Amino acid sequence: MASEKEEAGMTATLTGPAGRMQIARGLISLRERCGLTQTQVAERAGVSKATVSRYEMWQDRARIRWATVKAIADACEASASECEALVRVARTQTDGWWVGNSAVPEWMDPLVSFEHEAEYEHLCANTVIPGLLQTREYALAIHQAREVRSPNDVIEQMVDARIQRQGILRREPPLHVWAVLDEAVIRRTVGNSGVMAQQLDHLYEMAQSPTIEIQILPFKAGAHAAGAGDFVILGRNDERNPLNSMAVVYIEMRRRGLYLDEAEDVSGYKLTFDYLRSQAADTSASLRLLTKVRQELSHD
Repeated sequence: MASEKEEAGMTATLTGPAGRMQIARGLISLRERCGLTQTQVAERAGVSKATVSRYEMWQDRARIRWATVKAIADACEASASECEALVRVARTQTDGWWVGNSAVPEWMDPLVSFEHEAEYEHLCANTVIPGLLQTREYALAIHQAREVRSPNDVIEQMVDARIQRQGILRREPPLHVWAVLDEAVIRRTVGNSGVMAQQLDHLYEMAQSPTIEIQILPFKAGAHAAGAGDFVILGRNDERNPLNSMAVVYIEMRRRGLYLDEAEDVSGYKLTFDYLRSQAADTSASLRLLTKVRQELSHD
């Protein structure tokens, strides 16, 4: 175990607010699972109670030392995969970071952590309906197509996790979602026509919510700002307490996600999303297009 004196000589990382939030959430969950106080964890880890408290506070902007993260996680009896995931976040902030180990529990999922803290979520989708807006049948068809070698029970677990994640839409205060969907997303038949019809009906219904905005980017818009692929921007703005603000970009990959919270990266994606909103049909026209595609599906 590292003492605080030894810690001073170890590698430290300037971790962004998104990474800090993930580390804090993980360490708190580990400590509560063990039923330990911050003082008890500090004694086990060989650090001060103030250090444990600081690492559980994602608003703190001091450097994160990955050796300290490991010492605290070990003190909370973290498994090897849990410890590895937390240390990976602490060590790899400069180029974005990943957490994608299937052995890591749900509370270590960064996307769940960020959605829990976010006020808004901006989505750009060029391929499929975003997870927050999927029906169970649509989600199942997507996972079956992607996970062709996975057993059915594993796929069902993935779908269950996705549907459970949608509970964030029913919280108080609600998460505000703004989605820009390429027209290809609503025209591509996923599963079968019945699954797709149900999904389009669900999308229309979701768009009636005052906290969900859906815009369709029609084919006639031509080349657009998100030619590079799907992305998600999650954030919260607190002008009175800037340390409580957060912004992170999530880019989904096959088995894991890439998270970026460097100011330059985030501002670039925010600008891209602004361009997309201006290129897409407005919400009323988007609903008309959605209705038209749904009617065409019924006639097939």
